[in-house]
Parts: sequence; C-alpha cells; structure tokens
Amino acid sequence: MAAEEIDSVSITVEDPADAGLPAERVLSSEEKLHFKGLVEALLFTASEPLSIASLARRLQLDKTSLRELADELVDEYQARDGGVKLFEIAGGYQFLTSEKYAAQLRDLTAADRRETLSRSTLETLAIIAYRQPITLPEIDEIRGVGSRALVSTLLARKLIKPQGYRPVPGRPTLYVTSRQFLEHFRLNSLTDLPVLEDVKELKFDDF
Repeated sequence: MAAEEIDSVSITVEDPADAGLPAERVLSSEEKLHFKGLVEALLFTASEPLSIASLARRLQLDKTSLRELADELVDEYQARDGGVKLFEIAGGYQFLTSEKYAAQLRDLTAADRRETLSRSTLETLAIIAYRQPITLPEIDEIRGVGSRALVSTLLARKLIKPQGYRPVPGRPTLYVTSRQFLEHFRLNSLTDLPVLEDVKELKFDDF
C-alpha cells in the first residue's frame, strides 16, 4: 500500500514584539527622507541605545525599513568621519564621540571627568568579562589576591550583576557583565570582545 502524501503546511509565527506594528512596505523617497530624519533626531536626543523594535514602535514603522534607515545613518556618519558617529551597541543604536578624538577629549574634559576605575578594578572586570559566569573565589584564584571590594565597586557601577549560583558547597554567587558594560565599552554583544588565548594577556590600559 503506497504511503499517503501529506501536503506540507507553512505556519508563520508572529514575534510578540511586532504586535501592532505596520506591515512591511516599500517607502517612497519622501517617506524615506522624512523617517530617516526622525530616526536621527530620536537617536541624537536619547541617553541610551535604542533598539530597532523600540524605534519601530515609536514611529509606527516596520522593523525592516527601520533597520535599513538606521544602517544607512551608520554608514553616512562613518563616511563623514567627523567627531560624532552612530554605533550599534548593546542591541541598539546610539550616537557617541569618535574614538580618534578620545585622547584629546580626555585632556579637554579632565576637570569634569568622573572618577575612573583603578587598574586592579579593570583587571577584575576583564576577568569577569572573559570568564563569565564566574564566582568571587574563582576571581580570587586567577588574580592571586582578594577581590571582594573590587567586585563590590563593579556592582555599584552597574558594570556587572549577580546571576544565579554555582551548584557547589556554599553556593557562591555567579557574576556576569551587564548591559551597561556593553554600552560603556561600545560593544553590541559579548561576541565583539577581542579573542584572547589567556585572560591575563589583556592590555588593561586599553579600557
């Protein structure tokens, strides 16, 4: 008896984040210019990275068109090579000063600069970034000294956060980097961290 043929059925599952957004469409030249200006203005006034979903919801525009506009802005500011550029970081887009002026800006704004992290604190942060999730005893073992105060500083600066416990006696807290860490170091995700053979090879002065 021949096997019965069953027609395949394609089912599209809608992303809950897209609920209420307009359907994808081709923008006219006038619409494209208008929305690109609005995206630029929104990002310029934002104090944190704005995601494509957030921008799409605010402007009531489909996410495909929104990403095309945002990426065009990134390319335009990159080609201009001025003092401000648009970066894709921490899952969103944000205007930041160009890295080529970083040294001069540090000198010009030295009086207004917030307290910076010490070398030992940056070392601890780098260990967490490359070995996460990681516990305090594991950090101490890598550094060879106690790191509790340094971890507390990083928690206070919201560069790291607790995330669960290691299933061993004592259940030590696991630490991971935060969204603020990505924003601070202009990373879109942890995969953007430079590859290291050994975390101790990291040049901490580059942070």
